[in-house]
Amino acid sequence: MAAIAAARYGAAVLLVERYGFLGGNATAGAVAQFNSWQTAGGRRVVAGLADEVVARLTQLGAAGAHQTFVMSTGHKMDRVEYAPETLKLVLDDMVIDAGVQPLLHATLLDVSCAGRQIEAVRVLTKGGIVSVRPRVLIDATGDIDALKRAGARFLELEDGEELQPATMMFRFGPIDFGRFDAVPPDEMAALARQGFEQGQLARAALHCARDPFSADAWFNISRLAVDATDPMALGRAEIEGRRQAWRAASYLKASVPGCAQGQLRAFGTQVGVRETRRIEGDHVLTAQELLAPAQFEDAIAAGAYPIDIHAARGGGLHYQSLGDDHAYQIPYRSLIPTAFDNALAVGRGVSATHAALAAIRVMTISMAVGQAAGTAAALATRRRPGSNDDGPADVRAVPIAALRRQLESDGACLR
Repeated sequence: MAAIAAARYGAAVLLVERYGFLGGNATAGAVAQFNSWQTAGGRRVVAGLADEVVARLTQLGAAGAHQTFVMSTGHKMDRVEYAPETLKLVLDDMVIDAGVQPLLHATLLDVSCAGRQIEAVRVLTKGGIVSVRPRVLIDATGDIDALKRAGARFLELEDGEELQPATMMFRFGPIDFGRFDAVPPDEMAALARQGFEQGQLARAALHCARDPFSADAWFNISRLAVDATDPMALGRAEIEGRRQAWRAASYLKASVPGCAQGQLRAFGTQVGVRETRRIEGDHVLTAQELLAPAQFEDAIAAGAYPIDIHAARGGGLHYQSLGDDHAYQIPYRSLIPTAFDNALAVGRGVSATHAALAAIRVMTISMAVGQAAGTAAALATRRRPGSNDDGPADVRAVPIAALRRQLESDGACLR
C-alpha cells in the first residue's frame, strides 16, 4: 500500500520483496481475512486503498461480503474473507498499474548512512548485488530489518511482557459448513478446550476463514513462541508450526462436526508473525491513548480493533474490548524513527508499546498506515516550486495538513 500510494502521488518507487509475490502475512502468511473495518456499532474507520483491494478481489470472485463475526471472547468484529492466492494477482495489478517497479526475489544485505540520512540499501538478487539510493526509505519488512541494519533505535519489552506468538496457518477441507456453523458457540468453545487439554490444539480456539472458491477454510489455531528475528529459532518455529497444524487437522477430522471428510491441504508459505521489533519513533503510541481515545493533530489512520494479546505460552489471550462506537487514531510521528530524517516504518514495526501494538498490528490498519506513509514519502520528495533541489528529503518537513487532506481525498478515514 505504501508503494502504490507513493507512486500514484508521483514518486518513483522501487518495491523490494524477498518472495516472488507481494502481500506479507496476507499472502505468504495466508491469514485469509481482513478484519475490523469498523467500530462495533458500525462506524467505518478503515477505507482508502484497503477498500480498493477488497473491491478488486470481489470482482474476481475471491472475497466474501463484509460480515459480522463473533469471537470466542464475545467481541463482535466485521471481516472480509478472501483467497490469498488471488490476492497475489490483485497486488501485482495494483503495483504495476501505479507505476511501481517491483524487485522480487531480493534479499536485504546492508544499509549505509551518513549522519541522519539513509544513503544506500544493498540487496542480493539473482543477477547479483543491487545498490539503491533512496531519497526516502519506507521499511515495511515487519521485522524492521532495514532500519535495524541502519542503526535505528528500538523499544524494549517491559517487565512481564513477552513477544506475541506466531501462527502457522493451514488450509483444511472439505468442510460441511451447514453442520460446522450449526454448532452452538458454547459447544464449539468446549470442543476447542477439549482439543487443547488433549494436546492436539496449541490454543483453545477453532478460528477459521473460509476459502471463497471451495468448501475449505484457513485455520488460525497454532501457537509458536518465537523471536522471529532469530534465524535458528524461526526455522524451528516453521517446523513446529507444521507439526501443530497436522495435529490440529487430525483433531478437526475426528472431533468437530462437519470436518469428518476433511484433510490438511496446505500450509502457509511462512509462519504468521505478530510481533518482533518496534521502532523508537518521535511518538510512542500507548494503550492508554487508544483507550482514551487520544486525538492527534497528525493522525494519519484510524482503527477499532481491540487490544488482543496472545499469550506466548498456554492457550489463553488477554482481550480488552472497546465501546460500540470507540475508534482510535495513529499519529504520523509514530512512523518516524528518531534516528533518521528520511525514513518511515510501517506495519507491525511502528512506534508503539507492546499493548498498543496488540491492537494496531492487524492488516486493515496496516494497509491504512501504509497508504499514509507512501503519501507522506511522495510529499517529502517533491520539489519546491521553482526549485531543482534533489537533495536530502526530510519526512518531518511534510506539511501535516496537506498530508491529511490528500489522504481524505483518497478515501482514507482519519478518525
